[in-house]
Amino acid sequence: MANFDPVTLEILWSRLISIADESAAALLRTSFSTIVRESNDFATVLMDANGDSLSENTAGIPSFVGMLPDALKNFVKRIPIEQWNPGDCIITNDPWIGSGHLPDITMAAPIFHKGKLVGFSGSIAHLPDIGGAGWSSDGSELFEEGIRLMPMKFLKEGEPNQDVFNFITANVRVPSQVIGDIYAQVTAQQVCAERLQEFLDDAHLDDLTGLSAALLERADIAMRKAIEEVPDGTYRSVLDADGYDEDETHIECAVTVDGSMLHIDYDGTSKQIARGLNSVMKYTYAYSTYPVKCALDPDTPRNEGSYRSVTVSAPEGCILNPTFPAPVNARQLTGHLLAAAIYECLAQAVPDKVIAECGGAPTMRSVYSGVDRDGNRFSQIFFASGGMGASPIADGHSCTAFPTNSGSGSIEAFESLAPLVVWKKEFRTDSGGAGQYMGGLGQNVEIEVTAEDTIRLSMMSDRQKYAAKGLLEGREGAKVEIIKSDGTRPHQKARSTLDPGERLMLSFGGGGGYGRPEDRNPDAIRSDLRNGYITPDFAKRHYGVDER
Repeated sequence: MANFDPVTLEILWSRLISIADESAAALLRTSFSTIVRESNDFATVLMDANGDSLSENTAGIPSFVGMLPDALKNFVKRIPIEQWNPGDCIITNDPWIGSGHLPDITMAAPIFHKGKLVGFSGSIAHLPDIGGAGWSSDGSELFEEGIRLMPMKFLKEGEPNQDVFNFITANVRVPSQVIGDIYAQVTAQQVCAERLQEFLDDAHLDDLTGLSAALLERADIAMRKAIEEVPDGTYRSVLDADGYDEDETHIECAVTVDGSMLHIDYDGTSKQIARGLNSVMKYTYAYSTYPVKCALDPDTPRNEGSYRSVTVSAPEGCILNPTFPAPVNARQLTGHLLAAAIYECLAQAVPDKVIAECGGAPTMRSVYSGVDRDGNRFSQIFFASGGMGASPIADGHSCTAFPTNSGSGSIEAFESLAPLVVWKKEFRTDSGGAGQYMGGLGQNVEIEVTAEDTIRLSMMSDRQKYAAKGLLEGREGAKVEIIKSDGTRPHQKARSTLDPGERLMLSFGGGGGYGRPEDRNPDAIRSDLRNGYITPDFAKRHYGVDER
């Protein structure tokens, strides 16, 4: 392994991160859909010649980063590396190879420098449509959920693979947006390659071998040191979620710390179900390791070395490790719960390093599709979030996604691409769980259909029965509510319809509180009242403060 002094290594590492960031900026600026352009549902990663991640864009979806290296290694098994040429772009959306469900395109491309393979660029982006039943929770098997692309070349030496192009465009509702977003990923791969080649020339390196080894070792050491600060032992938690009708989701989590190793096991978790809530093992792994990294070693930049000391297991055939062809379209409704289960375990050992449950985990998504007044097909996803759980030092962030990193985007952009009007988007008063530190607020959103014909609604949500729990005597946040303007309540995980002029009211959940409510600073309570975050009744009920 080459020797790099700490200062030089930090400079080189920062520049590799900037390469991933520039690649992400290219994807963002050339994308067609609001999902990428406005809601940040993508990630870019730079990997070395072995397929190990070296750097990621700083604002990407964290789970994607945890899945891309494994996807690349699967690509190479199916398409031997000898068949990879400059200008090739390999894609898939197979859930067990890519990122856990069909709407995400996983892409990787080789990077050559002076005729030698030196690394790979990778990206994952959520498409606005992938055919089939569309993005929904209620499919009974994978084949209903859209077209499935096994690893194949979308570009061959820079030239489009026309057969693949034709197959995709013939099977999606909004082909121009879908293909536009895929080509945005291609642009990101090209930018990553160009910048890495420039970097190697500037750094006087022939390849990434020595630098990669040094960076992976540094991240590995940092994570092991952080784990060693957690007392050895096995810590357990149980988490229940709404699931699908009578099939509630039950997660049992055991976190075992042994020196510098940490293992997460989900034995006892619900069996897989014939609905799209199943989380493939890759997704389970990604959303287990990422919250551990956030809690124990938040400052060291992530790469493959960050996760060498963390292992994850789940019984085959359970909802966290389903077998093919289980439906997986809404796998986030299960995978996003794992941070809460893990943090409840870690709270028994290091309560100062974790947060309470988040009202936006799992994220609530609503998908609207149909035909607009001009006869054009549309498919739009509304991105928003509930409140984060409170921490040992501060209130939870309101309307902020965790453990995902998706954004909300522009309402104007959302309205411009679909016959929908957003009449209300505001903080949800009294939704954050009370505590020494209050959970973040959810939000209230009101959307009206302005189309001339009935449109289809697909809801993906949870926490109508089980609210986000607090930690260390903190109170739970408000539950999710979904109601139509006629007073009826659509199924929270199924497809339904909205008529012209009809409105949909979405109330996002609040985060759990942290610590005893009676320990909250009186000035903070008065500020909450003044800002409208809580009502006088809430202050009286939870804090014993009468400001009426």
